[in-house]
Amino acid sequence: MKFSDYQKLIEQTALYPNRGSNLAYPALGLTGEAGEVADKVKKLIRDHNSIMTPLLKHEMVKELGDVLWYLTALALELNVNLEDVAKSNVKKLTDRKSRGVLKGDGDNR
Repeated sequence: MKFSDYQKLIEQTALYPNRGSNLAYPALGLTGEAGEVADKVKKLIRDHNSIMTPLLKHEMVKELGDVLWYLTALALELNVNLEDVAKSNVKKLTDRKSRGVLKGDGDNR
């Protein structure tokens, strides 16, 4: 599936207050869902000795889908498409790699 196709589908399911002028809702949802992913990883380490099972992987994939939904909703709020977000990120990382600064601190390295 292409990002643009996914984004169109999400636009149909993005039902929340003040959609179109509400950055907070998808941003908070994104952080909440990312926290759920982190919690599943924590429990994988704690309860399963870091051994991924098909069931745990399935549960992680579902949470990653929720992260993707909120990320997409946030992009819609910003009126940007995910292809542009992905391209911008690849450009940034490629530039950092070429300058040998993939590691390190700071957004603008």
